[in-house]
Amino acid sequence: MDVCQRCGACCAAFRVSFHISERADQPGGMVPEGLADEETATSCRMRGTDRSPPRCVALVGKVGEAVRCGIYEYRPGPCREFAPHGVFGVLNAACNQARARHGLAPLPDPVFRV
Repeated sequence: MDVCQRCGACCAAFRVSFHISERADQPGGMVPEGLADEETATSCRMRGTDRSPPRCVALVGKVGEAVRCGIYEYRPGPCREFAPHGVFGVLNAACNQARARHGLAPLPDPVFRV
């Protein structure tokens, strides 16, 4: 099982803001309109990520056990770009920060081979 499908901490730790052009009611947009709250005339955020504690409404399951994104194919750019710490050699401190907020152990640093 993919580490993200066991974790989901990032979806329940950060605000997810994105350009309004990614919303499904815009040409070429894919994020379901009902799951996006307008922030400004040009930006939206995933519903639920502005609450305290944040939790994206598209997150299904229990953080740290088994989760999935209910709109995975239609998720916004920030979600597509967020990589788990250490996967594919990416150092992502925000991933481990989110995991810590939920009492999860940090993911190990990637091993670089020369």
